[in-house]
Amino acid sequence: MRILIVEDDDRIAKPLAEFLRRQHHIVDITTDGFAAWEWSQSGLYELILLDLMLPKLDGITLCKRLRATSSNVLILMLTARDTTDDKIIGLDAGADDYLIKPFDLKELAARIRALARRTPEIRPQILIHGDLQLDPATQQVTYAGNIISLTPKEYMILEYFLRNPNQVVTRTAILDKLWDFDKSSGEGSIKTHITNLRNKLKASGISEDLIENIYGIGYRLGHN
Repeated sequence: MRILIVEDDDRIAKPLAEFLRRQHHIVDITTDGFAAWEWSQSGLYELILLDLMLPKLDGITLCKRLRATSSNVLILMLTARDTTDDKIIGLDAGADDYLIKPFDLKELAARIRALARRTPEIRPQILIHGDLQLDPATQQVTYAGNIISLTPKEYMILEYFLRNPNQVVTRTAILDKLWDFDKSSGEGSIKTHITNLRNKLKASGISEDLIENIYGIGYRLGHN
């Protein structure tokens, strides 16, 4: 899932982002409501973790503005305001859930999974390609029943191909979908990750390149 953290306190935002990245999410951070509004217009995000007290544009106003545009992005508010009235205001503004600071990261992860289950287009389901299986709920990859150990980035690349089995995927599309905006990367990095992923898949027993090169364009999931 691609997540936008809108939080102006680095002591909260950075550890939260690292935790979510270890959970195989793509995470971007912005520190003010106006920038969050602009970033949200890209349509890339499936979830926004939204603080209420923000510079330039507060969280409630941003939430209302998003819902006024019929945006269906999931919004989970993170705030120290813990009264019932505050929760009602946040939920009535259009938030899907509300979590009080300080919060346990495991609880946050569980709430994100619960939100994803409500949304059919991002509901976790086992992805199957021949004897290869990827389970988003457990983040486990197996081939013929044997577990394949992947790095977070290798996992995300494989999941992306399995979710787009009939498409030719450009390197630019992979960068846009799977790399954070504030991380410098390029085609060389993508090639390295895909090479490592191919080697692990072959070592698991897959005889041919599951990820095919499409000359001059990018890659496509092959037959197995």
